Amino acid sequence: MVNVLVAVILGFAIGYERKLRYKEAGIRTHTIVCAGSALMMVVSKYGFGGEQADAARVAAQIVAGVGFLGAGIIVYRKHEVHGLTTAAGVWATAGVGMAAGAGLYIIAAGVTVILIGVQCIFHIRCKFFQTKKYFQVKICFVSDGSDNDTIKELFQTDRFNRLIIERKGGETIYHATLNTDKEYSSQRLGEIMAQYPFIRSIERCDET
Repeated sequence: MVNVLVAVILGFAIGYERKLRYKEAGIRTHTIVCAGSALMMVVSKYGFGGEQADAARVAAQIVAGVGFLGAGIIVYRKHEVHGLTTAAGVWATAGVGMAAGAGLYIIAAGVTVILIGVQCIFHIRCKFFQTKKYFQVKICFVSDGSDNDTIKELFQTDRFNRLIIERKGGETIYHATLNTDKEYSSQRLGEIMAQYPFIRSIERCDET
């Protein structure tokens, strides 16, 4: 019983940190995964033949089973993978529960501290820990071909992801899509359009 209680406490601690960051899996998920892993370890160790029972087979099944649970958290949305870190955290939490269920309390508590510490460190607003974020911009402009470089310089990019050119009323109209790592406010976009009359419209997308 002590093994499961320790797992509940450790799972709660990991889940609480995740809840503070509004992640998909929070206190309940991490606590249940940790406690469930510990319970299965205890049952496999004492429920089938006492101390000499082979708990390794059940431990291997826990790892595989939690892997399927983590796969349900991962989603692919707007060309980005979301929930991968949360899924990995749930998988690691199961390991903490297994350690607690096996009576390895120091290892279980130590890993819990490490997991929470790593999450806190990697969420520090530091360029070293952060992945560069890109924004997608759709722009329509009239050009004779020489203004392409002006557009690229304005949005600090070296190429267009997509470019459609059409002739309309004697004008060559470009419909371009580009990525930029600089976030432009609506005011700044308005200033760009006022400064460069050949730009017909600019549409900023939230994510790429």
